Amino acid sequence: MRTIVLSLGLAQLCLLHVEAEDPGAAEIDKSKIAGKWHIVALASDSESYLHKKDELKMAMANISILENGTLKVSLAIPTSEGCKKSELIFKKTGVLGEFYHSERGNKTLQVMKTDYQSYAMIFASRVKDGKTLHMLRLYNRTPEVSQKITELFRKLAKELGFTDEMIKMLPSQEECGTEEP
Repeated sequence: MRTIVLSLGLAQLCLLHVEAEDPGAAEIDKSKIAGKWHIVALASDSESYLHKKDELKMAMANISILENGTLKVSLAIPTSEGCKKSELIFKKTGVLGEFYHSERGNKTLQVMKTDYQSYAMIFASRVKDGKTLHMLRLYNRTPEVSQKITELFRKLAKELGFTDEMIKMLPSQEECGTEEP
């Protein structure tokens, strides 16, 4: 009898632990998130972003799946100096649906919302110079984004504490892509 009571107690503790984790988090389907994306909108509390946001244009991302569920994100970002390309490797953190990258400051990212076919909203946190910076990105499979998805992005951004001044819909561009020359 004592063994049964102990077993039930342990089972309840395990259930409480599982329920205590982020209830909105879900494991992403990495095979469906993979592929080409347009970064069509941003929201950030970074001072450098806020000073430069009016100069920003739509960027490109290509997400690939590597071993052990690691994500490779290839970026092409238009700048005044030309097309800046980079690759980042994100590993699982142990938190459901969250990944991290430790070069150039500790960065975590988590897919907040997605339908995999047209959009994904990805929240990133980065520690730089002892300060934690936050950014929400709207990824879209095409450069054109629907009004419904735009409104969904703005709503989520405001729920996360971003103001209208921190949110930017990015103008399209054609000079900078993730494809090799």
